[in-house]
Amino acid sequence: MAAPFFGYHLPNYSFPGTADDALFDHVAEMAVAAEAAGFDMVTVMDHFYQIRGVGAETEPMLESYSTLAALSQRTRTIRLSALVTGVTYRNPALLVKMVTTLDVLSKGRAILGLGAAWNEDEHVGYGFDFPAIGRRMDRLDEAAHIAKLMFTEERPSFTGKYFHIDRALNVPRPIQPGGPKLMIGGGGEQRTLRIVAKYADISNLFPGLEGTKRKLAILERYCEEEGRDPSAILKTVMSPCLLALDAAQARELKEQIPPERLATMGEPVLPEQAAELLQPYLDAGIGGFTFGNPNLSTPELLAAAGELKRHLS
Repeated sequence: MAAPFFGYHLPNYSFPGTADDALFDHVAEMAVAAEAAGFDMVTVMDHFYQIRGVGAETEPMLESYSTLAALSQRTRTIRLSALVTGVTYRNPALLVKMVTTLDVLSKGRAILGLGAAWNEDEHVGYGFDFPAIGRRMDRLDEAAHIAKLMFTEERPSFTGKYFHIDRALNVPRPIQPGGPKLMIGGGGEQRTLRIVAKYADISNLFPGLEGTKRKLAILERYCEEEGRDPSAILKTVMSPCLLALDAAQARELKEQIPPERLATMGEPVLPEQAAELLQPYLDAGIGGFTFGNPNLSTPELLAAAGELKRHLS
């Protein structure tokens, strides 16, 4: 059996003792360590404020695509993405241009992560419109459509309800044939999974084994309706457990993370214990996991996670 796809997500930039002018160097060190450990993808937050449940909104937050561009010059093989890009923050054609540029800079390692966006506070702070969820989902659908057109066609045009392009140029072309893979985050059963079935190469779900099984069944039905082979979509899930190097670190994590956040992130476990929690997801049809616990910021723990990946293969 092939090894599962492992993503390394950076949910925060709060590193004790690290000054602002050394912050990116620490981020790059972790991305390089994840690459060395055998991770397939490194992702960053597409937020402007830190999000509740992870930290205070005043904590450091780097802009995602500037950070990914810089990481493309420090890494060699690992894929790079935002998890996921809020569809409300950027014109989708501009976003496609940005991700294509990242693909060129990284020599073909960009992934376009897309989501409907949810954090109203930063929309208010930055002056972005924050429409109702249904209209954000409409925008997500149109943005995914535009991305596919601009990645695959020379001068595409499209007129939607919210966005349009008119013989749009995207030169230089993406390095990857057909353009960067499109990853859509979220598991909404009415809209999100149908958009996944229409456009996505990668789906990123939230954990919960029974809920995951239900969503995979729904996604398979939508794929049938859209005429797509569901096996063409890599299904991933945010890790249902937090990794810790030892029992003391596990206890510390449990004390630091707010209970409501801990309920969605899973219990802290040692890497050797994680395999029995992850294997049922693989058995259900999940192809990989994204690890985003806030303590996953040392080469030693990343190396242990790499061993876990090899154990699951």
